[in-house]
Amino acid sequence: MQTPRATTLEANINVTPLVDVCLVLLIIFMVLTPVIVNGVPVQLPKTKTSEAVTEATRQLSITVKDDGTLFVGASVLRSEQLAGELDRIHRATPDRPVSIRGDKRVPYGEVVDVLDACRTAGFQNVGLISEKN
Repeated sequence: MQTPRATTLEANINVTPLVDVCLVLLIIFMVLTPVIVNGVPVQLPKTKTSEAVTEATRQLSITVKDDGTLFVGASVLRSEQLAGELDRIHRATPDRPVSIRGDKRVPYGEVVDVLDACRTAGFQNVGLISEKN
């Protein structure tokens, strides 16, 4: 009669899937970080009297792209959703300043409609963002 052989178990960690996941996350963050930090990319009109905007005020950024797309912060909205979203944000933070960034190719009336929606929601400190010439 033979005695059963003791088998040794070898515990190895396979790090290949972990490295794959980490690399994918790194690529995602590298792509999304400029959008989060700088906002939606638009070509701003140039002015001679613009002032620097600081992040200390925690402004609500509204962007109107050249194709008419509206962004409130990083969220995409349809134009009919803008008033409801601004009302919700104003109820949460009524003293929050608002900055409107309109692409220079956007018709003037579309930017004015966004400005009017901000004023209708109750925001008092609303500014238009431009680049210094």
